[in-house]
Amino acid sequence: MSNENRYRLKYLESVIEIDVRFSETDAMGVIWHGNYLKYFEDAREFFGLEHGMVYLDLYHAGYFTPIVKSEINHKNSVKYGEKIKVIARLEKKHSAKIIFHYEVYNLASNTLAATGTTVQVFLSVVARTLELVKPDFILEWEQQQDWKSE
Repeated sequence: MSNENRYRLKYLESVIEIDVRFSETDAMGVIWHGNYLKYFEDAREFFGLEHGMVYLDLYHAGYFTPIVKSEINHKNSVKYGEKIKVIARLEKKHSAKIIFHYEVYNLASNTLAATGTTVQVFLSVVARTLELVKPDFILEWEQQQDWKSE
């Protein structure tokens, strides 16, 4: 196997559409920049429902998954009353991290409004310690998924 094929990014993807509400906009009538993190969370929650791994499953298995890094790149505006599409891609990693990449599209103008990334880690609910190895139930879940390759 060539290195090119060996190191291809593997991912799972979900897509959610969201109506932009008045309370999510600023004085200019566009999405306030901080709300993109909320849209990323909406996309992660939808991803969990669609792929069978919701936050409560993680908690009941004994783990919190706090975000330790987030990044947003703003590209174009989205106004009140418009609809967005958020694509969330979970990157398959060998490390004990959950890395999502996001693309937010303004469906009214068909333009890319923002991109971003979040990184989460596994934290024991009981001991409040960082897990350096993926939990077994995550490894089993990963084996059951139909990963796409880039």
